[in-house]
Amino acid sequence: MSIEHDTPSAVEPGRPGSTLYPDSPLGEQVEGIPTGREVAWEPLVDYRRNGVSETTIHGAVAWAHGDEVIHSFGGNVLCYGRSMMKPFMLKAFTDELSDVSWEQKAIAVASHNGDTEHVAAAQSLLAQEEWPLMLTPLDVPLIQFGRQVRRPRRWFHTCSGEHAAILHGCRKKGWNRAGYTLPTHEVFHAYMEQIRTYLGEDWMPLRIAKDGCGLPTVSNTVSELAQIYAGLVRDKDEDWIWEAMVRHPDLVGGFNRLDSTILKAGEGKVIAKEGADGLLGLAIEHPDYPKGLGIVVKIAHGWNSQATWYVARAVLGVLGINLRNPYPLHRQKAFIVPGIVPEKYLDVLETLPTWDEWDPDQDRWLYDVEM
Repeated sequence: MSIEHDTPSAVEPGRPGSTLYPDSPLGEQVEGIPTGREVAWEPLVDYRRNGVSETTIHGAVAWAHGDEVIHSFGGNVLCYGRSMMKPFMLKAFTDELSDVSWEQKAIAVASHNGDTEHVAAAQSLLAQEEWPLMLTPLDVPLIQFGRQVRRPRRWFHTCSGEHAAILHGCRKKGWNRAGYTLPTHEVFHAYMEQIRTYLGEDWMPLRIAKDGCGLPTVSNTVSELAQIYAGLVRDKDEDWIWEAMVRHPDLVGGFNRLDSTILKAGEGKVIAKEGADGLLGLAIEHPDYPKGLGIVVKIAHGWNSQATWYVARAVLGVLGINLRNPYPLHRQKAFIVPGIVPEKYLDVLETLPTWDEWDPDQDRWLYDVEM
């Protein structure tokens, strides 16, 4: 049987346009590339109303000490690193950007909200006559309060700082800036060289895809991503990436963004970077992990800042780093699954509440309800 299309259809099987579409609504099975259906996702946190789970957030977590994966929970999922990998893409341009301001360096690795200070920092990386070279999609700012009424612009896109920094770097390297978003360009080849410094010179991605901003993103397992983030600790003093993110955390994300809040809580010992879809990377300088500690969280269903925040508070908390709770749930409470941390931390994990004193149970009456 063939796929049922509206008749007539320009994309039905056999037509030229059909090659741009999947072959089946059930999904293709490609040997060597497991889909989310084959992954042993585990619950990471669940939201309960008066003791009954209403929402369960599944995902995967990996801890790496240097090159060694020391804890894995939820399966070694294959995913795209997306914006979580910006610090490593920009490592190819650290020399070319060494003389720009700290604000410009921070916006280069940002997935920003599109606020005024973000746009100003991104625009300052290029001369105004160079602005048309930037190929981020049209977008509006990521707002948390009020109603968005802005006209879409390329500078509002969350990746505009990265694109501007890449164009700045390409000019200094003497690279052609036309086609800088393509996987055939020197930008992508330089990025692959950086990734191989952490995963080995023979490492090759199983898949390369177009990211939301148009740049290439490559597939990695969650364990590989944790190893790469552990390497960020090892190399923290070799370039400006770490210091720029610590100096200007609110440029990296924005007001009340998870990665920006972690950067502040870490007091210079933690680098955090969110990535679509449902990723958080942590690079942690800790005396118990002299080779560098990398922790990566992947949420199965995609971006969920609040659920990821609870997990991040737990994994950082057992290491002695105090991240505040997110804003409270509505008549629910969040509860952490023990497997997100190595077994030796379970006693400490039990001491970290997922609520605050101003956040009592509002999911029940203060007396027994007779049936």
